[in-house]
Amino acid sequence: MSALFDIQVNGFAGVDFQGSPARAEVRHACEQLHAHGTTRILATFITDAPDALAKKFAAFEAHRRADPLIAATIAGYHLEGPYLSAEPGYRGAHPGELMKDPAAAEFARWQDAAGGAIRLVTIAPERAGAIEFIAEITPRGVRVALGHTNADERQIDEAIRAGATLCTHLGNGCPADLPRHDNIVQRLLARDELIACFIPDGVHLPPFVLRNLVRAKPPGKVLLTTDAMAAAGAPPGRYRIGALEMDVGADRIVRLPGAKTFAGSALTLDTGVANAAKWLGLPPAAAAELASSIPARALGFAA
Repeated sequence: MSALFDIQVNGFAGVDFQGSPARAEVRHACEQLHAHGTTRILATFITDAPDALAKKFAAFEAHRRADPLIAATIAGYHLEGPYLSAEPGYRGAHPGELMKDPAAAEFARWQDAAGGAIRLVTIAPERAGAIEFIAEITPRGVRVALGHTNADERQIDEAIRAGATLCTHLGNGCPADLPRHDNIVQRLLARDELIACFIPDGVHLPPFVLRNLVRAKPPGKVLLTTDAMAAAGAPPGRYRIGALEMDVGADRIVRLPGAKTFAGSALTLDTGVANAAKWLGLPPAAAAELASSIPARALGFAA
């Protein structure tokens, strides 16, 4: 199998990237990612207070500078929030009270703390100033994905013209009950310009839904990711993703304790590729492309 590249990893092998993991813990997560065939990731940071995000980026940059394995594995960062929809359902497990409109100066502070390595930002383009923000950061090599959004067609058009190129975990990050036809999944799925990112764990998207969604996209406009949290590559138990404690049972579904709601996944990307090959009827090498060279090129890295 090709060396895999996962663009959305919140944690792995018992290590929550949203906390303050020690260097040895981050190295352990990287070693276990390699054991599952994933040699590059974007470490993903979810919605938090501005100062907390700056500290997380600075801490991970210190880890990258100190350890060549960490530096090689964590190819950059994915900022998923706080520039997302605060609407219930669309915000998912992100705290609505921390959602906000994008600010170039604030992002520049985070990018400085990250050593210029924030390579992907997920944003809701309906937020005030979002289109101008997209137009400002994309010429600097930052890719923009639309996600946790209820943008209308005009707002999606404007985001694409400004430079947005991807959709974060399409089919998720939205309410369970949606209008039959005019809904955010259909609006984004119809945009051939956008690369759709899918989580092939059979939970976020049932296999038949994944088949239908992939069929709707042009060649080269699909990639696989995991949205993995600390439970990925680890046994069942209770794990954290930021301020949330999540239960992971033998079924490998990440749930809020006592609820049906889930946040992140316990999927490893090698398993996701095997799932995609089976459910989509793809040769293993073609399925692996969806999780290796395609995401690398989508983010401006060498394949």
